[in-house]
Amino acid sequence: MAQDRVRQTLREQVIPNSSSYYGILGLHPSASPLEIRRAYRTLSKRYHPDTTELAPQTATLKFQQLNEAYAILSNPERRLVYDQKIGYSRLNVIQAPPGLNNPVTQPQPKYSSYTYLDPTDRPLSAGEVFALFILGLTFLGCLLLAIAIGLTRGDLALEVSRVSNPSIEQGVQNSEVAEVQNAIEEGMLIANKVNAL
Repeated sequence: MAQDRVRQTLREQVIPNSSSYYGILGLHPSASPLEIRRAYRTLSKRYHPDTTELAPQTATLKFQQLNEAYAILSNPERRLVYDQKIGYSRLNVIQAPPGLNNPVTQPQPKYSSYTYLDPTDRPLSAGEVFALFILGLTFLGCLLLAIAIGLTRGDLALEVSRVSNPSIEQGVQNSEVAEVQNAIEEGMLIANKVNAL
């Protein structure tokens, strides 16, 4: 956008010489390849010997000049050579101001070096602290919920893991498995009798 403003300002300030290729196309030397192509198409329709109302000799001469200008300006290498020949440098248009790359001295920070790890670090805002607090509470709540579910449904969790993981069952001797199952069944019978009373 800034380049467009620079180009527009330069176009308003410098009127191209009509004898130069840019003048033939009616453009400024900073014109883009797209602008050159558009100008060529517009002017070639106007000056083509078959479609113009000009005299045939004038139209042919203008059309040849137009083709020569477009042939030079549409090729980047030829255009660069031509720009150097007429004394135009695009670097002057694109160059940064002279003092742009000079380092700017900044005052040293007033806090001690151990206050922050890095000068770009900053303390957390109140909203960020609140978000971290809510995140911590959520994590703690999920952890407590998982523990509570594990404690209240421990019987079912053991049965599911025993059925789904036969490798654990193979490690335990068959007699111990039978004893554990008998103890569980006896405990359930006792619990049912107590509930019936």
